[in-house]
Amino acid sequence: MGRPSRRVRTLLMTLGVLAVLAMAFVMFAGFWTDWLWYRSVKYSSVFTTTLWTKVGLFAVFGLLMAAAVGVNIWLAHRLRPPLSAMSLEQQSLDRYRMGIAPYKKWVLLAITALVGLIAGASATGQWRTWLMWVNGVSFGQKDPQFGMDVSFYAFDLPWYRFLLGFGFAAAVLSLIAAALTHYLYGGLRITSPGARATGAATGHLSVLLGVFVSLKAVAYWLDRYGLAVKSSDFKATGNWTGLRYVDANAYLPAKTILFCIAVICALLFFATLWRRTWQLPVIGFGLMVLSAILIGGLYPAIVQKFQVQPNEQAKESPYIKKNIEATRLAYGIESAKPEDYSGKGDPKRKAQQRDAAPTAASYRLVDSNVVSPAFQQLQQERKYYQFPATLDVDRYNGPDGKPQDTVIGLRELNIKGIQKRNWINDHFTYTHGYGAIAAKGTNTITDPDKGTVGSPDFTESGLPTSGQLGKYEQRIYYGEKTEQYSIVGGPQKELDYEKNGEETTSYKGKSGVNLSNPLNRAAYAVAFSEPQILYSGAVGEGSRILYNRTPKERVEAVAPWLTIDGDAYPAVVDGRIQWIVDAYTTTNGYPYASRTTLGDTTADSLTTNQRAVVAQQNQVNYIRNSVKATVDAYDGTVNLYQWDTKDPVLKTWMKAFPGTVKAKDKISPELKAHLRYPQDMFKVQRELLTRYHVTEPEQFYSGSDAWQVPDDPTNKDTSAVPPYYLSLKMPGDTAQKFSLTTTFTPAGRPNLGAFMAVDADANSDKYGTIRLLRVTETVQGPQQVQSELNGVPEVATFVRDLRGTDSDIEYGNLLTVPLDGGFLYIEPVYARGGSANYPLLKKIAVAYGGGKPVFKDSLTEALNAVFEQNVAEPPPVTTPPPGDTTKPPPATGDAALKAAIADAQKAYDDAEAALDKKPTDWEAYGRAQSALQDALERAAAAQAKPSPATSP
Repeated sequence: MGRPSRRVRTLLMTLGVLAVLAMAFVMFAGFWTDWLWYRSVKYSSVFTTTLWTKVGLFAVFGLLMAAAVGVNIWLAHRLRPPLSAMSLEQQSLDRYRMGIAPYKKWVLLAITALVGLIAGASATGQWRTWLMWVNGVSFGQKDPQFGMDVSFYAFDLPWYRFLLGFGFAAAVLSLIAAALTHYLYGGLRITSPGARATGAATGHLSVLLGVFVSLKAVAYWLDRYGLAVKSSDFKATGNWTGLRYVDANAYLPAKTILFCIAVICALLFFATLWRRTWQLPVIGFGLMVLSAILIGGLYPAIVQKFQVQPNEQAKESPYIKKNIEATRLAYGIESAKPEDYSGKGDPKRKAQQRDAAPTAASYRLVDSNVVSPAFQQLQQERKYYQFPATLDVDRYNGPDGKPQDTVIGLRELNIKGIQKRNWINDHFTYTHGYGAIAAKGTNTITDPDKGTVGSPDFTESGLPTSGQLGKYEQRIYYGEKTEQYSIVGGPQKELDYEKNGEETTSYKGKSGVNLSNPLNRAAYAVAFSEPQILYSGAVGEGSRILYNRTPKERVEAVAPWLTIDGDAYPAVVDGRIQWIVDAYTTTNGYPYASRTTLGDTTADSLTTNQRAVVAQQNQVNYIRNSVKATVDAYDGTVNLYQWDTKDPVLKTWMKAFPGTVKAKDKISPELKAHLRYPQDMFKVQRELLTRYHVTEPEQFYSGSDAWQVPDDPTNKDTSAVPPYYLSLKMPGDTAQKFSLTTTFTPAGRPNLGAFMAVDADANSDKYGTIRLLRVTETVQGPQQVQSELNGVPEVATFVRDLRGTDSDIEYGNLLTVPLDGGFLYIEPVYARGGSANYPLLKKIAVAYGGGKPVFKDSLTEALNAVFEQNVAEPPPVTTPPPGDTTKPPPATGDAALKAAIADAQKAYDDAEAALDKKPTDWEAYGRAQSALQDALERAAAAQAKPSPATSP
């Protein structure tokens, strides 16, 4: 019977060892595959720097915490009273002491190891804070309250707060551990008569309490500086950062007083080493708590109630001014100053406006947000290809050699479209997309012989593609839609493309990790939970595994200290397709600058998981587009280029990770021609400018000139209108500039409040310059223009005719263009359905200067028609000949006047009711406005003409 028992034990031990080895290999596989990947992209220094920083923090703070707790447990045990002095209460704990006695060293080791592991693991999360502190570069800017360099708040203060938090944790854990040890060994008594603690226990615990109170004193001192970056709610501005009147005049003195009290209290605790009594320390601690309530809480509330609230604007104005200046500087909008602009235009200049309109902008009638289905239908070629739902806008030279706005999208792989799904097809055969498809942004096909009228006019098309982009590497192994791993270059051939038969290829790039090594294969089999990688015959000599294939993933991995823009966009540069990725440096430690949440601020009507900074929900109050990154679509090469050469945050990270970011002058002219101002940066700035275009504290406090980003009028969802890339002339410019534009409306109102454009051309001397046009006249906003367009009779006829062909209307981007003192609204209108199940451009809607929209077949017709409306003088009134009843004269007299006034009042009430609805009913508002205008015209006619009963 003994032999089977030994076999069972041996088997169990073997299984246990194997289980431990398996767990160890799983952990090793994750580490090893990460190392291999970083080495494959030539950013192994990022991996090693991050790894050793985490290891160092883990070791240092784990050992410090273990030492603090362990030493205090040892000291409490060393200071225990003799057993003969123990009370009956303590004698009842004998069985616990006896149980621990044989394992005292192991218990001590286990406790210290546990707290050390927890503290070390927690400290590894502070690797960014440590690297920023140790490599911090001066901002060269001082905060207005304390005169400290901004780097103190951005780089130093976060690290000091971590150290302080760690110190508090160590003091509390040490105090608890020491108190329990003293209690277990008789140094503390709870129920026994006489002294509650021995002198040794009193001195030991008093010192620990003194350390805790000393740390509290340090916390009070740091809290003084923390006021400069403190967030609070302020009814005048909402989110507020920095000191206000009550902070500077109540909280700041209170923190200084509490610091002094805490220092005195700590000294009283330390004094118990000589005076073994708790009396003075307890009195001091009570005084500190009472002072914290009275001085730190009650006094500031009294100041706020009786000094600030009765005259809040005057009291807060100096601090509002500091907040305005800091916020504008932190977000790069300090030079954005509103310029007065009529918005209506002079109706006497209709001829000049008509002549200037064609060159005022390159009107992008091909909406990149709408025409993706057309690309899909006309250029997909195979079901296993796909285009993004929202295409990108770029600039490429046309036949005349001049840059033209171009809509571009890559034909990426879509494994869901593979007819026969299996592991080999998904990961070995179908591995890449093929080709960039481009179309003119300014027009569509108008000649039936060249294609379907209204479809995009392609400048690069086909499979393989050909056109204006020239010769380039068309295979796309890395893209926004390429999320699965592929194994290439080995025995298994890849499908290249199907044209007149299947063309195959084998990957020749250097990216990916080599799987020829059995260890690598085993590691990836474990890491990807795919055992076939280990034994499949499709994996062999030369096989390489490609993963982390989206541009955003790759840039985030090699630069984990950057925040990545939500929209990577492709460009054909020097015979290669390059993904261009904008990246930002951020901090939430800029004094006085208001904070914003990137995930919320960058959301709009086009936001998707692929096109948003959805992971960035932390608040920031400083942002710079400091890095331009590229990812090669064929071999996945990642390059980081320094773009903002003055940004101290980027300089800090470049010190921490030397050699990872290339100098700005390494950007080739061909690449620079495709760089642009990033959308997410622009959206953050426009959100801030809804309030921070105002620089006078009194006006800022009142909020009388606050703006808002309007909802997208072409989208049924109540989400912000996206910014649009457009080449246009701003007032005073002589040539078009590639720009990023948006509109504002006054807070709570639908009319146009302002227009914003930034020079988005990286080759421009004024790249990044923000222009703000403040509208001084009452001009229709985007929602009003859209509502009025919906009420145009031609639109109703167009929609009715479409429904007869099983088609529906789809509105494109509503472009806003400054022109001769007014604003020109241009909107492409698409028909979708019928024989062509993709959007076809059918009509162009145009409005100018508050006039009625026109709805025509072409842009030229629409521009001519809209400017014919703007007549300098009213047309002469002609009396119809007797008997001509084609149009009855308007009714006149008191009865007609009363009826017109009643109709006007009803229309006004209807318009207000439409505005009050949530969401606003813009169609009803547009109908009410039309009815109001008609009623006012009838009222004017009734007043101007005498009634037949009273005429002489």
